[in-house]
Amino acid sequence: MSIRDYVTLRVGGQLFGVDAARVHDVFHPRGLTPVPLSRSEIAGVLNLRGRIVTAVCARRRLGLAPREEGAPEPLAIGLEVHGDSYGLVIDSVDEVLKLDDEKFHSPPGNLPPRWAEIIVGVCQLEKELLIVLDPHTLLDAAHLKAA
Repeated sequence: MSIRDYVTLRVGGQLFGVDAARVHDVFHPRGLTPVPLSRSEIAGVLNLRGRIVTAVCARRRLGLAPREEGAPEPLAIGLEVHGDSYGLVIDSVDEVLKLDDEKFHSPPGNLPPRWAEIIVGVCQLEKELLIVLDPHTLLDAAHLKAA
């Protein structure tokens, strides 16, 4: 039995989770500089305490509808993948949950391809389903180019 902490977050009303050990920061993605000729998932780059961070829009990466006009200011979670710093732009952060790995199930086989490659597993919570994301696949530069 292995229990891990997961940061839970919301994107487009769906509950997602990321292994808390992978999350370095939670911040407001302000001062974004657009990156010419980049994929639509790249919201821009920003300076976060002296580090250049690539901001990736989770909604665009997952193929979800854009944020509604007047929605609360988005947040970002800071992650590092292969030595590169990223900010995954999300709608909100919920809480940190301790979950037993034995409660996770494999992702369903009927997921859209862009979701199937980035989901580690799913866990049924009391009121809803938690979808756990693999930050390496979600944010890896090669996957962003091929998405």
